[in-house]
Amino acid sequence: MDFFLIYLFLLIFVLVSVGFFTLLERKVLGYMQLRKGPNKVGYLGILQPFSDGAKLFLKEQVFPMNSNYLIYMICPFFSLFQSLVMWVLFPMYINSLEFNLGVMFFLCVSSLSVYGLMICGWSSNSVYSMLGCIRSVSQAISYEVSLSLILLCYFLLVDSYNFISFFYGQFSIWFVTLSVPLFMCWLSCCMAESNRTPFDFSEGESELVSGFNVEYGSGGFALLFIAEYSSIIFICLLSCIIFLGCNFNEFNFYLKLIFLCFLFLWVRGTLPRYRYDKLMYLAWKCYLPVSLNYILLFLLLSVLCLYHFFL
Repeated sequence: MDFFLIYLFLLIFVLVSVGFFTLLERKVLGYMQLRKGPNKVGYLGILQPFSDGAKLFLKEQVFPMNSNYLIYMICPFFSLFQSLVMWVLFPMYINSLEFNLGVMFFLCVSSLSVYGLMICGWSSNSVYSMLGCIRSVSQAISYEVSLSLILLCYFLLVDSYNFISFFYGQFSIWFVTLSVPLFMCWLSCCMAESNRTPFDFSEGESELVSGFNVEYGSGGFALLFIAEYSSIIFICLLSCIIFLGCNFNEFNFYLKLIFLCFLFLWVRGTLPRYRYDKLMYLAWKCYLPVSLNYILLFLLLSVLCLYHFFL
């Protein structure tokens, strides 16, 4: 019972943080473009997320006539559920579960996001949403391979699938200092996996007719939006755990988390969208060979450490 209460409080804070993350994004993009951003609702626009949420959920729901109605309605809830289930892995000491196979659980749950994209695009029964769904699913599957291999590299170092092991493994040195290029590849793969700029081919509003969610409005769009942003925050948390020291009892840990979230916004404000063939070339011809070579390097390091230990 204690675990469910803790997880419920965690989910409430995650949902509130998603709202303020959208406010931060609009403010950062506004100042990058020499404008103010939201500043009317509340002091300095601080109540803007609640206003946006109320507006979206109170709008009239439109149902496409040719859609598969039941699946069309269920799919946003499935996407939100999938993104919130990952937060079970948030490593806490007191009154909570400890996942010995946390890395494997993350890979399994994160791979389910592909089904949310696919079913959303298919159930709308629209050519535009189907094209957006095919585009985003192929992108997510391509970058998931490199993402999994990079995670496997650090599994070879800590010899455990438990995220608490990353906490013990980074007492003396952060893992990012061992492999800065791999960290850059990881960040890039995370942006592609979460459909963020410069890889936002599933939701390019300016010229791609908004992708798989083109038929969704009001509450359905809001649920998909919340699912995407909660996944982004969790991926930033995971990046801090794996690369930037995993002492989540320190205030500095959350400063690093906020900086990584800001980095996602910074990239969106400065980089243009990639061309789709270059996106696939980057995944299969650049990141995949780099991650495979790093696996061999980390395997050699782990063997040398074992040899030194037994000597």
